[in-house]
Amino acid sequence: MKTVRKLLLLLAGIGGMGIFSARAQQVTVAADGSGEFRTIQAALNSLPNEAAKPRTVYIKNGTYREKVMLDGKQKITLKGQSEKGVVLTYAQARDEWRCDPVAGQDDWGVATLNMRNSPDITLENLTIINSYGFEAKGDVEIPCATAANGKRTIGKNGHQMALRTMPGTTRLTVKHCTLRAFGGDTVSPWDVDAGLYYFKDCTLEGGVDFYCPRGWAFAENCRFICHNTSAAIWHDGSGNQESKTVLKNCSFEGDAGYKLGRFHREAQFYLVNCNFSRDMADADIYWANSGPGAKQWGRRVYYQNCHRKGGDYAWHKNNLSTAAGAPKASGITADWTFGGRWFPVSGKPATVVLPAYDPTAKDRYSTLPQTQASTVPMAAATAVAGATAPVAIDSVAERMLLYQRSVGGWPKALDDVKVKYDHPLTTAERAAARKVPAKSDATIDNDATTREIRYLAKAYKATQNPAYKAAAERGIRYLLAMQYPNGGFPQYYPDESGYRHQITYNDNAMVKALQVLRDLSRRTNDLDALDASLTAPAAKAVDLGIACMLKTQYVQRGKLTAWCAQHDEKTLLPAKARAFELASLSGMETVGIVRFLMDTDNPSPEIRKSVEAAVAWLEAVKLSGYTVKDQPDPKQPKGFDRVIVPEAGSTIWARFYDLTTNQPIYVGRESKPMSRLADIEYERRTGYAYAGVWPEKLLSREYPRWQQKWNKTASPAPGSIK
Repeated sequence: MKTVRKLLLLLAGIGGMGIFSARAQQVTVAADGSGEFRTIQAALNSLPNEAAKPRTVYIKNGTYREKVMLDGKQKITLKGQSEKGVVLTYAQARDEWRCDPVAGQDDWGVATLNMRNSPDITLENLTIINSYGFEAKGDVEIPCATAANGKRTIGKNGHQMALRTMPGTTRLTVKHCTLRAFGGDTVSPWDVDAGLYYFKDCTLEGGVDFYCPRGWAFAENCRFICHNTSAAIWHDGSGNQESKTVLKNCSFEGDAGYKLGRFHREAQFYLVNCNFSRDMADADIYWANSGPGAKQWGRRVYYQNCHRKGGDYAWHKNNLSTAAGAPKASGITADWTFGGRWFPVSGKPATVVLPAYDPTAKDRYSTLPQTQASTVPMAAATAVAGATAPVAIDSVAERMLLYQRSVGGWPKALDDVKVKYDHPLTTAERAAARKVPAKSDATIDNDATTREIRYLAKAYKATQNPAYKAAAERGIRYLLAMQYPNGGFPQYYPDESGYRHQITYNDNAMVKALQVLRDLSRRTNDLDALDASLTAPAAKAVDLGIACMLKTQYVQRGKLTAWCAQHDEKTLLPAKARAFELASLSGMETVGIVRFLMDTDNPSPEIRKSVEAAVAWLEAVKLSGYTVKDQPDPKQPKGFDRVIVPEAGSTIWARFYDLTTNQPIYVGRESKPMSRLADIEYERRTGYAYAGVWPEKLLSREYPRWQQKWNKTASPAPGSIK
């Protein structure tokens, strides 16, 4: 059946309307091969240009890395399975495209999604991205056949179009779509004489003039995110005095100091029931002097019920009543906007005829000089005292700079959402990071701070960007500042609330902090790039940390054993943290401490004694003949249960052991120690690591090798491999 369908589609593509118009009007695209086509372009190519009825290209969830062209096709809906699930992405800057001696003569093909002479197109449930600016590390110079000197600098924040429509593409509907770029002109629907564009429930993101329709445009319930201080929106209405861009029930946010909008040619703006973020500049929509400007019809910028978080600016004052022929706010609709030329909401037939389109006429915007250069603020990485020229950028490092606190450390989460650097930050995330630099949430828990220091040092070596080096050094100074005089490290600094002030071995927090300082003192693992004056303080901090480890090793009936996940910073005794983390000996955290001690050059007798004792304790408390596994159980909320069961040849260790008896304990949120994992609540036993094989490699490989190197006279640990 699928073969027959493909044959019919092929015949339709060859024979114009022929067979296809008589068949079902939908084809399916799936990147995994489960549809008729694997690419969007192939599906479009299968369709005849003209049709009596609308056709649908249904796109299954997936990432489609392609440049898509609709040329001369009409009545087509590109419909995704879900807005976030269907991602059409391509990376190319407009200046790069313009260097092509053939293709670069105009903008045809410059965007991720390109349309010309293709009326009645609908886009629905799609994410369309020009990823050039998000991926670029900075400005680059490339060979350019069309440039006078044979070279051109491609800007990270230059023009980058996700959607570009050329004349002849009118009555364009865009619903439930995300259109993103980092630079200018993200959404460029351009037909000043007959362009009719309707956007609903969309997210639009970009740099200067990133939403820049020509002709008539109506956007409702849309979110605008601006990465530029020149202007977010733009309009060209010079083809007809009635043309306008209307934005209703829309929200605006962006980088600090972003301006709302501007125009270079005749324009008409209506903003109704719109909301602006606190970061927006106090600057009304303005005429940019580089264009012909408003000479015939005057300035036409109208607001009604628009407000800014943190207080309205004076120019937000309602003035809709001054717009000639405009109805009240309730009457500002899509149907009214297009003035009889198109009724996208009510569906009524048009009462005003559009001017005829001549497909042989040259796009009159293709050779226009580009608008004013964008004035995006210098990246944080270049905002360093003495920096006089652009420097290389690492996108992950740039995000880390945003989150660094004024004390020098980093948080592990914001509003209970884990900080991640593996994706471009939204404007909201950037704003949240910038607003709280003095917040006392810096920590070494969950790899926070140590992760950033290591990455930034490596990024500095790769880019020579001084901002990364400076940030990493501030992180080192944070570690030095948070260390107690006795050598211990709290979980947070300067926040001392709850158990955050305790010496924290939990999840190897203190060990990882000390390892960063040890690598710095040894000038290894990329930390040799940091200021040499930090070497001596780092070495001293390591010595203090080792002294603390030796003092906190728990003595049980006169015998050294192991460590607790937390110790009181004053008494150095095991301490309770969360309800299910009682004062106890740890089969997990002890491993990290022993490894750190074994990494000491020329270990002292005290260190050797400590390691030997901890290894002996780990051998003594191991649970031979058992394993922990997630066992399917459809009756449980997660469909499985975590159980400890007998298994020949297996060995595990408990996370917690009783301080007196060395018996494993399992503790739920009621803080009651139980002898079996099954005795605590389901949420805890499946949501926390109460048993594991953490010491296995240490005992079987690492300790014997250390023993041979530093303590040849001692006997191998019981059960270890010789």
